[in-house]
This record gives sequence, C-alpha cells and structure tokens, in this order.
Amino acid sequence: MNNLAQSHSERRTPLPPTRTAPEPSDAAVKDAAVTGGGRQAAPKRDTSAKNGKQRDAFFDNAKYLAIVLVAMGHSWEPLRDGSRSAAALYITVYAFHMPAFIIISGYFSRSFDMRKDRLQRLITGVAVPYILFETAYTMFKRVADDDPSYPISLLDPWYLTWFLVALFVWRLTTPIWKVVRWPVPLALAIAVLASVSPDIGDDLDLQRVLQFLPFFVIGLCLKPEHFLLVRNKRARMLAVPVFAAALVFAYWAAPRMNAAWFYHRDSAQELAAPWWSGAVMTLAMFGCSLVLVACFFAWVPGRKMWFTALGAGTLYGYLLHGFLAKGSRFWGWYDEYHWMHTPLGAIALTLIAGTIITVLCTPPVQRAFRWAMEPKMTWAFKKDAAEVARHRK
Repeated sequence: MNNLAQSHSERRTPLPPTRTAPEPSDAAVKDAAVTGGGRQAAPKRDTSAKNGKQRDAFFDNAKYLAIVLVAMGHSWEPLRDGSRSAAALYITVYAFHMPAFIIISGYFSRSFDMRKDRLQRLITGVAVPYILFETAYTMFKRVADDDPSYPISLLDPWYLTWFLVALFVWRLTTPIWKVVRWPVPLALAIAVLASVSPDIGDDLDLQRVLQFLPFFVIGLCLKPEHFLLVRNKRARMLAVPVFAAALVFAYWAAPRMNAAWFYHRDSAQELAAPWWSGAVMTLAMFGCSLVLVACFFAWVPGRKMWFTALGAGTLYGYLLHGFLAKGSRFWGWYDEYHWMHTPLGAIALTLIAGTIITVLCTPPVQRAFRWAMEPKMTWAFKKDAAEVARHRK
C-alpha cells in the first residue's frame, strides 16, 4: 500500500512554487530618493564600507555637511557684535545644525538595546572619549587660558563634550522610547518642563540633554521612507525660499533676540525671561528647527561625493576642532587681527573653518586618534561563556 501510494505520488507533476515579489530593501528605498520619486533605481552599494556593512552616502554626506556648519558657526561667533549679517547667519545655522546631527544620531540608534556588545560599544565609543576629552579640554584651558586652578569635573561638561554626555543618556533611554505610545509628544513635554526649571543645574548639562531630547526621539521614530519626503526636486526648490525667509527673519531678530536660546543650555528664568516664555520658545524653535532640518536634508546629495568618506569621521572633527576654536579666543586672535572683522575676512574665516574641519575628518586623523575615540578595551570586559567554550573546542 505504501509502495502504491509512493509510486502514485511520484507520477504526479509537482506544482511550480508560488513566486512573490521581493520586498524592497532599506537601501533600495533610500536610493529611490535620488531619482526624485517614481520608478526605483537599482540600489548602489558602497564597496568601501567597513566590516562588510553597507553605508548610505546620504547620511555620511549629511553628517559631514552638518559638522562643517558647526565649525563655521564657531568661527562666526566672535563676529556677531560687529556684523549684523554674521549674527543672522549664526542664528540661522544654529537653528538647525545640531538638531540635524541629533536626528541622524537618533536614526542610527534605532537598533540599540541592552545587548552586551552594544553596551560595550556605548562605553568605548561614547563614555571613554568623554572622559578623555573632558580631561584634555580642562588641561588645555588651564594652559591656554592661564587658569591653572580650573577643576577637572566629569559632572560639568566643558564646551563640546556635552554632546557625548547627551548621546550616552539618550541611547540608554532608547528602549523606553520604543515602548511608549507617544514618544515624540512625551519628549517634547519633557523639553518644555526643562525650559521652565532653573533648579536643574549644570550637572551633566542636563538642560541640553532634555531640551534637545525631542530631536533624538524623532530620529528613533523615522524610517527610510520618511526621508523620501524631502529628497526630491520639489523639496529642494521649496527649501530656497524657506531658507531665504529664515535669513531675513534672523537679520531682523539678531539685535532683538538673545542667541542663547539656540544653545538650549539654560531655562527661561536664567535668560532673564518670564517662565512661560520657556514653553513658548521651546515649541516655536522646535517647529522652526524641524522645517530648516527638512530643508537642509533636501539639499544633501544622495550620491557618493568626494567628501562622503569623511562622514565616518565627523565626531573626530567635532571634538578636535574645539581646541582651535577655543584657542582662538584664549589667544586673542579676533582682537589682534582686525582683518577678520571685515567682509572679506569673514569669508576667509568661513573657508578656513571649513578646510580645518574637513582635514580633521580625514582617515589619517582618524587613525591617529582612534585610540581615544574608538578604543577596543577588550581587557575591560568579561568574556562571554559561550565564546570561551568555542575557543576551547
């Protein structure tokens, strides 16, 4: 009977397998933005990616361009008092460059959980660089600013190191934002409460951690297809009048508005403003920043450019350029060289800042400082029992 059933089944012609259309990969979805919508283009692979991981040129381009704007903004800061145009550029750039960088950081933190290897990377890639650069910045200030008594304090981030503290805290809270129902409204409510709470103090620069939090949470909530909304020709065209209007408004607001609002490091009361203005300004600036970030992303190229590879080294450029940015103030360069305060001098400073930050993001600089920025530190962590057993076998 079994033989008969078997022979009968062997004579049957098997049905062809059902063919289903493959789902587009994240890379394909992202690459479709380059074509401006419509028919998808074949995804382009970046063969230079490390460890076999594919890198998206758009995000590397965006990180590089954002960090260039950070450096340029620092070069414009001492020019604001004598130039209303410099003040307007400064305000406009500060309204979106850090929010853009933070949104990208949140986007690439979507997969973070409490897994051992990810916690180890958080420690070696964020916590350890914070300790090293906070110490280095303090020692630099003691020498360059002739302030030998300035204390080393890991609880009070100095200058640029606040971002490392914020990134550490934000990533640790990522699992929470994945389970709450309305993560962005909740993060925005926290930012508003922080802006009216002067008692928070300066420890770990919590004002900035909390007031910039909504941008990180938005990054966590974004998906590849969301970037398609701004990566097309229509969005690029709309970005021009939006940026023009922002510059006009900034030119009007420069002598009337306290630029410290854009730093998000103080409460409203600490800025000598009524408490309720903290909530109003936080919500208004949040909306303005999102619009300008969208316009910025619209103009970021999606294809591989000459500076794409530098996107992997933006944190190097960010932390290293701070020594020169602060040194220029300590050593009085802006007071000594008056040509810097002329229109041509401002243009020259802008080009110099862009060149310096570009050099600091290059692979040779990354290799020279990898021991501080990406230490392996295998000696500091317990070995996994299963891995030890495999090595024994």
